[in-house]
Amino acid sequence: MIKYPKNVDLRRLVHFSAEDGTIWLGEHRMVLVHVAALSALRKELFQLAGPEQARRILTRMGYACGTRDAELARKIRGGQDPIDAFVVGPQLHMLEGSVKVTPVKIEMDIGAGTFYGEFIWNNSWEGQAHVEEFGPQADPVCWMLVGYASGYTSAFMDRFVLFKEVECSACGPDHCRIVGKPLEEWPDGAAHAAYYEEDAIVSRLLELTTQVDVLRSSFKEPRQIENMIGSSPSFLRAYHLVSKAAETNVTVLLSGETGVGKECFARALHQTSDRASGPFIAVNCAALPHDLIESELFGAEKGAFTGAHTTRIGKFERANGGTLFLDEIGELPLIAQSKILRVLQEGEIERLGDDQTRKVNVRIVTATNVDLQKAVKEGRFRADLFYRLNVYPIAIPPLRERALDIAPMVEAMIKKFCALHSKRVAGITDRAMQALKRYRWPGNVRELENLIERGIILTPHDDWIELEQFSLCLDSNTESDIHLSESGALEAKRSPEQVRLCDAFLATGLSLNEVESMLLGEAVERSTGNLAGAARLLGLTRPQLIYRLKRNQDAIHEKE
Repeated sequence: MIKYPKNVDLRRLVHFSAEDGTIWLGEHRMVLVHVAALSALRKELFQLAGPEQARRILTRMGYACGTRDAELARKIRGGQDPIDAFVVGPQLHMLEGSVKVTPVKIEMDIGAGTFYGEFIWNNSWEGQAHVEEFGPQADPVCWMLVGYASGYTSAFMDRFVLFKEVECSACGPDHCRIVGKPLEEWPDGAAHAAYYEEDAIVSRLLELTTQVDVLRSSFKEPRQIENMIGSSPSFLRAYHLVSKAAETNVTVLLSGETGVGKECFARALHQTSDRASGPFIAVNCAALPHDLIESELFGAEKGAFTGAHTTRIGKFERANGGTLFLDEIGELPLIAQSKILRVLQEGEIERLGDDQTRKVNVRIVTATNVDLQKAVKEGRFRADLFYRLNVYPIAIPPLRERALDIAPMVEAMIKKFCALHSKRVAGITDRAMQALKRYRWPGNVRELENLIERGIILTPHDDWIELEQFSLCLDSNTESDIHLSESGALEAKRSPEQVRLCDAFLATGLSLNEVESMLLGEAVERSTGNLAGAARLLGLTRPQLIYRLKRNQDAIHEKE
């Protein structure tokens, strides 16, 4: 029999956070589920989909679990003996409460791609649950557990390894026995491999149902452009206003914090309007030098000012027939504001150094992250221009109000940056995703995009983006407060500050009574002799403090 290495390294991966309502295995979220609930689920699957489809679903579910645990095995014991690294799977299967796994024989060579494994299972939850619901069986029924073994070994070996249950406790024996080897070495491998395929009848039916739902919704909702991702209520409200504005030529004012994606909304407005075939010109007003703003926006004739050696066409003319997006409109000087007001009123411009007016057909979309009404009161922004721009205001929600949108946005960003940097990653861990959802995002979507790009750059190929790969200190408490001890009991996880404090006390060589006397005396001194105040500092009642003071004084007298 093969002897397992100690599983202390695996127990350290399991953390319980009662306050957050989460359980973690490494950076992947787990749940404790009643076996009775899983048994009820199996029964429902049998009744709704039939035995074959139920088996397929459960097998694939176990396969997915095994694949995830194989990633942990490589990370935890990747540099150790191959057998010690491989048995992480059986040890985790036991730690997760699925079954007791006893290795009988393991022969493997990852380089050569050869594998043979034989294991005995005791206390299979799946075999027990099946017998309780359907009685003794003629054929093996531990499908989810077998799927786990196949998924784990296949991911570990980088080739499909099929496990079969050659004995099952649901069929009479007091244990189960499984054997695993490469698919092609099984005479009936193709028949068993069918249970791992994705194109199940149930999956096809679900896919067709989804397609029908999408077609139905397409008649009700306007098409959302590709780079606009979101389904949260606040996002949909803003996008609905954009869609309505696209049907008209109304001037739109977009407001919102820095980085919320105001330019993306402006582009969406342009692309869904009848001006989509025309140009979209974006101008950051805050980045324009004040002495060049007019020439940049309205153009300049040759010789209009020193250095104007050629005629220059301004942004308004370039955007003719399309949309001009003026970002940070609140940063424009007053003289430029007056000329923009004229364009809005008359639909014409005049180049610097020219006395000829030119008609322009431009839709103006402006954006700001400052309070324009406040700027008007302070005399920094023209009131008449504000009222012309504020005809159709749209407030873009900050990312902290769009927690539902973070996951699909992250998925799209991962695809984008993987292609940009020629990198392939497996995805983002549950712990990292939870931290992203809890973070307040002062930099909004732009900050999220920068963070994901950094995570992809730092993540090894085909690995998962983990929380530690984000340089940003996310303001969410993702550390778990309870973990598994070596005996399997739950115990509190001390903070680093508590550990340092204990180290400092122990280094003094003081006894426990001496430490207590020191703390009691310090609390009384800081409270200037007020015993009630000293008790509050120590989290005690006044009688408790008096009792401890008297007890320590008596102990000192006894020593003397």
